[in-house]
Amino acid sequence: MLKIRAGLLALLLAAHAIAATPPKLVLAIVVDQFRYDYLTRFRADYRAGFKRLLSDGAVFTNARYEHYPTVTAVGHSTFLSGATPSMSGIIGNEWYDRETGKTVTSVSDDTVKMLGAAGDGASPRRMLVSTVGDELKMAGSGGKTIGISLKDRSAILPAGHMADGAYWFDPRAGSFVSSTYYFPELPGWVAAYNAARPADKYRSARWLDHTLPADNSVYAALEGSPFGNDLVESFAERAVDAEKLGQRAVTDLLAVSFSANDYVGHAVGPDSPDVKEMSIQTDRVIGQLFGYLDRAVGMGNVLVILTADHGVAPIPEVNTARRMPGGRMPQGAVRKAVEAALTAKYGAGQWMLSPSDTAFYFNRETILEKKLDAAEVERTAAEAARRLPHVFRVYTGEMLLTGAVDLQVGRRVMNGFYAPRGPDLYVLLEPYWLYGSKGTTHSTTFSYDAHVPVIFMGPGIKAGRFDEQIAVNDVAPTLATYLDIETPSGSVGRCLAEILVR
Repeated sequence: MLKIRAGLLALLLAAHAIAATPPKLVLAIVVDQFRYDYLTRFRADYRAGFKRLLSDGAVFTNARYEHYPTVTAVGHSTFLSGATPSMSGIIGNEWYDRETGKTVTSVSDDTVKMLGAAGDGASPRRMLVSTVGDELKMAGSGGKTIGISLKDRSAILPAGHMADGAYWFDPRAGSFVSSTYYFPELPGWVAAYNAARPADKYRSARWLDHTLPADNSVYAALEGSPFGNDLVESFAERAVDAEKLGQRAVTDLLAVSFSANDYVGHAVGPDSPDVKEMSIQTDRVIGQLFGYLDRAVGMGNVLVILTADHGVAPIPEVNTARRMPGGRMPQGAVRKAVEAALTAKYGAGQWMLSPSDTAFYFNRETILEKKLDAAEVERTAAEAARRLPHVFRVYTGEMLLTGAVDLQVGRRVMNGFYAPRGPDLYVLLEPYWLYGSKGTTHSTTFSYDAHVPVIFMGPGIKAGRFDEQIAVNDVAPTLATYLDIETPSGSVGRCLAEILVR
């Protein structure tokens, strides 16, 4: 009995010692468009990365996003900042910029140039808040921070402002690129990686009943296949080796986003065999990354956090067949109804400045010329939208600024509203209703879009199942507490102290 007690005491002391030692590497993983139920529906087929995370990690079964819209840029900016769009300024993948009179993306930046291919530059400058990587740097306790993905926004936003590099895949060049925001030219190891043309090996590659092109169009096609994620994993290995991540007496941060799942999910929906196969292959590729890190760093020195940036709605036709609600709203139907109502009441004019069906920016010059009250114009437009079948909620800018919204849906829309960049009117459709004549999409506040995995795994983390409701915003303050650094500046989450071994 004394030996057993002594053994237990030794284990507890070891756990405390591990928890008190900063990890050499924080590995932050996002799987683009990965609903929480993909973990449960396909669990019997997982043999590698997801299996290890589910067995050895702290698994939160009820993690959700608390903002609207649930899209890639917003999810990735939330992950390591803990901020809602109302704090971060990242209100969507793109939005209409009243200052320049054009649509901008979450990372577009005219002051920098792309490196590695022809194209526009990108940076994190539109994000107003700090990330965990930024706080590590400012605390003087962090080493290098690097972001990697197929998509620019998915590489740039989690890594933050002070990152040592962010790299994404350019399907025109068939190589990984970056921008002069980070350095004047690509590091030598990146240029060498690209020179080997790793994407070329996927010409004519097959998965399920799909065959990739044999010509250069393969570069775009592999983004919607498991091979896109394989390419990201391969580049991540090269980054760890070249930058010596996790191999020094500081804490490095590597943010890796697997985007290929999103391209597949949009095309075929969550009930397709393709999505199941993509999930199984993602399990494999994450397991491959873990295996490499075990050899290069030692997984005992790595803290892993996994989440997704959003979920996805079922294909409407699939839902109809199983007697569930849902359908397709004709493109432009809401916009036309709103424009017609404004014209009927106030006369003809250019009322809209952007082509969106869900976020309307009104022409303020037209409103001034007609000597109208902007809030009244918003209300007129809102009434017209609400009269349409399958419109679920309508929120004006005035409602969001004053907080005159319902507590559930409206609160999340408020969390997504940053007035200097936000629209004058948001129009949300009923559950399972969407725009577009084919495929499916996401962005709503409903669980199929907002409910995602959150898993922590590594030294100092209490493994197990945690069923209480949390927000993805809780990840960043938990990491900050774990690493003993300042909480990111826009964080609105709480520390998940129940999983920390201290």
